[in-house]
Amino acid sequence: MNMMRTFILMAAMTALFVGLGYLLGGPVGMVIALVIALGMNFFAYWNSDKVVLRMYRAREVTEADGSAYYRMVAQLAQNAGLPMPRVYIAENPQPNAFATGRDPKHAAVCATTGLIQILTPNELAGVMAHELAHVRNRDTLTMTITATLAGAISMLANFAFLFRGGRNNAMGLIGVLALMIFAPMAAGLVQMAISRTREYAADRAGAEISGHPLWLASALAKISDGATRIDNVAAENNPATAHMFIINPLHARSLDKLFSTHPSTDDRIVRLQQMAREMGQTSNAGPWA
Repeated sequence: MNMMRTFILMAAMTALFVGLGYLLGGPVGMVIALVIALGMNFFAYWNSDKVVLRMYRAREVTEADGSAYYRMVAQLAQNAGLPMPRVYIAENPQPNAFATGRDPKHAAVCATTGLIQILTPNELAGVMAHELAHVRNRDTLTMTITATLAGAISMLANFAFLFRGGRNNAMGLIGVLALMIFAPMAAGLVQMAISRTREYAADRAGAEISGHPLWLASALAKISDGATRIDNVAAENNPATAHMFIINPLHARSLDKLFSTHPSTDDRIVRLQQMAREMGQTSNAGPWA
């Protein structure tokens, strides 16, 4: 059911992009927009991991580095029944993490330096298990294509001003202004709906992979607090990628907070606490192996 809902929402976002093309250029503009949308989806399918990792200047961590972080991801991937993903660290003071890649065989997970610094090994394991859950659920491709289309819709809406002056433009200035305001809002709402559905599922699956829901619950509280205090400049410059992170990386004072791509952190924590009670766990004790 969730996969069908996600497919419908992605189709709606593609239709919105094509509709923008029609409003700006008529039937020819619609065809051009459709070709561009298909091309962008194809490009995102094959290059999503490279683009996002480069955007956040992430560096790869290998087994040869002898990193405890790498060994942790390897153990969790084994728990999840997944191929070993590539492991990255992004030099960023804001605590956060994301996963990317077109499928489990071409996946990558990335934690920021801020995340590794503030979390305990248990909490870090909870976060990376969540990211591996996205990989196992095949959310990473969906989330990256969604980010690509959302960014393109915002860009196309802004370009509307370049075409507003012609007499053949039936929209007029008011129509163009409405387009610039409401098209990105609609894309943001679709993006939000997709991400919120996937985050709840990844929280639960990630808790099952680590075996300790309270590890992730404790980590979410720390990450949320850090995200409100520490700017993520790369994310602010690329807000269409915000939904890929475990916690919304956009600063609390940003207007983008009105269209948060993530469910309430408090609600996520409550759900994880309930899951822990169902498993008979009352604390986040139990050291990471």
